Amino acid sequence: MQPFLFLRHGQSTANRDGVIAGSTDAALTELGEAQAREAALALAGSGIRRIVASPLRRALRTAEAVARALGLPVETDAGLVERDWGTWEGRPVADRPSYFMVPEGGESWEAFRDRAWAACQPIIAAGPAPLARPAALLIVAHAGIMRVLRDRLGLGFEAKGVANALPMRFTPPDSAGLPWTLEPVTKLQPEPASTPVIV
Repeated sequence: MQPFLFLRHGQSTANRDGVIAGSTDAALTELGEAQAREAALALAGSGIRRIVASPLRRALRTAEAVARALGLPVETDAGLVERDWGTWEGRPVADRPSYFMVPEGGESWEAFRDRAWAACQPIIAAGPAPLARPAALLIVAHAGIMRVLRDRLGLGFEAKGVANALPMRFTPPDSAGLPWTLEPVTKLQPEPASTPVIV
């Protein structure tokens, strides 16, 4: 596998309101739209040649902002949709007892992880060929997808997720058996507002 970039969507209405969005198609707020444009500026000149996004509006709009700046199309993959929280969608995040709970009518962590990883693997493996070391692939999705990537690439589960619209770079190890590394692409100015515990 080659390096790739990951971008969580800008602030959504659910993020702003402190509720669980999950598979609900929440829109970006005005701040979220601005964060997406800031991320596009931060990624200018990064060498991206392929953008793959979740089809949910908050991720797709964020991807489209980057795509416009880079003159690229956006592909979508339904496997990148955020975890389905069933009857918990629309409820306050603060009321959720555990990220690992099994929500009524929704996906368990294990089912979501396996579904999302099955979608991510071919995307990461394919990338634009040939790939060089600046990363040429950008995935635009959700905090839950970031958790899956961290978990599957040996970086450990991270409950708090990732900030809205902060570009992150995944880099594979030089030797087999070692974990990937993960770091921000750049420090955005002003720093994007984030609600990383909200999915």
